Amino acid sequence: MDRGYPRVTVSKKCERFIRDGHIWVYHDEIREINGIYENGDIVDVMTEKGRYLGSGFINDHSKIRVRILSKNANDRFDRAFWRRRLDYAVDYRLTVMGEDFSSCRLVFGEADGFPGLTVDKFEDVLVTQVLSLGMDRIKELIFSELIGSLRERGYEIRAIYERNDVKVRELEGLKQYKGFYHADGLCDDLDGTVEIIENGIKYTVDYVEGQKTGFFLDQKYNRRAVAKIAAGKRVLDCFTHTGAFALNAATTAEHVTAVDISQTAIDMAKHNAALNGLTNIDFVTANVFELLTEADREHKHDWDMIILDPPAFTKSRSTAHSAERGYKEINLKAMKLLPRGGYLATCSCSHFMPDDRFRRMLYSAAADANVSLRQIECRQQAADHPILWGVEETDYLKFYIFQVV
Repeated sequence: MDRGYPRVTVSKKCERFIRDGHIWVYHDEIREINGIYENGDIVDVMTEKGRYLGSGFINDHSKIRVRILSKNANDRFDRAFWRRRLDYAVDYRLTVMGEDFSSCRLVFGEADGFPGLTVDKFEDVLVTQVLSLGMDRIKELIFSELIGSLRERGYEIRAIYERNDVKVRELEGLKQYKGFYHADGLCDDLDGTVEIIENGIKYTVDYVEGQKTGFFLDQKYNRRAVAKIAAGKRVLDCFTHTGAFALNAATTAEHVTAVDISQTAIDMAKHNAALNGLTNIDFVTANVFELLTEADREHKHDWDMIILDPPAFTKSRSTAHSAERGYKEINLKAMKLLPRGGYLATCSCSHFMPDDRFRRMLYSAAADANVSLRQIECRQQAADHPILWGVEETDYLKFYIFQVV
């Protein structure tokens, strides 16, 4: 079978990997390359016996040498192909998010067949991040067709902002930058903020200076679950960032204390609280580890519920062990600070901390704290961040609510 694309022959190990569902080909799994190509081109991936496995973007600069786009030998990667795939992604969000479609993740990289591409929709502003060379080369086509797909469904887009200010782009041979995307009909002189509503709560999203794309949409329904448990309670929200968990809790709680080490984040959290008229909440700029350690030293039991939503403590397998120690430290201290019958909401957003390891850590922390955990809920990311089975990187968020007994 000759489809006209350069052919990349891979090892039997890689063949099994791809047949099991994964879509990355690492550089050390390549056995032979036939044909002339430029980095960012599409190639066919073949078994050692010459059978077709899939097609994807190739990049010699990256350890992930090929990012597979399709395993269908009939696909041709023209404008119509990309429009169909974008329509599919948008229609999926309309189905699973319903009234929450106004602010959601429209494209979640590999899970949607767009390796290295993230697109978040905040009302009529799209915030994008492109982390692969192949996607970067066709981004103009992708952005144009995505706007067209949304317009067909009654949604107008005012601006696209590119958050390509991440170091991982350099591993693909790409430069870091951020700024408005320039195209006819799009604004490029906005102030960099947009107001959204999630779970009935208003937020000002700073998509220029905020972390990642400006707001973490994946915890949407986990925040709602916390608000239910927080009713009438005194709550401590650790790593509050711009206050999302704290504000959800404050809609039902007696009082909420929100903590973050970043003064900029705390300032935005205060702004968001004021935006919603929430006065039963105070904000503390502090290192969470130090705050929990001091509270433990003083044997404080001031809170009925503690929320732990830390940043990813590990972004590689090599640091997973030290990250586990960090997770255990904060969870152990929280369990000791809560009264019997208190509530703990805790999570990890790193796929390098898989669920079984996270659960073992929690069990160990509970044993050291001399408490038992009564599980109320086990949750993951919202459905606009779909988990593609066989691609473990898409299964990253673990979220638990316990009663400590």
